[in-house]
Amino acid sequence: MGLKEEFEEHAEKAKTLPETTTNENKLILYGLYKQATVGDVNTARPGIFNMRDRAKWDAWKAVEGKSKDEAMGDYVTKVKQLLEEAGVSA
Repeated sequence: MGLKEEFEEHAEKAKTLPETTTNENKLILYGLYKQATVGDVNTARPGIFNMRDRAKWDAWKAVEGKSKDEAMGDYVTKVKQLLEEAGVSA
């Protein structure tokens, strides 16, 4: 299985993460997912009163510069780690 297929498989598995997954971990996954699928941030940072979108934008910006393949690999690794911590087989 290629990296892209493994990434897509783990993107589906990420949807099954438990409710107890921290917002910090969800933001890490969001940033890696956007970097892997879109590339570097291509929008302006949301305003101060839009806290949720601002946090998501910051998470994406934090991984700016990573190649799409590197972001895909990091995403797969993080999903596996979170599933393992939750006691779910990856």
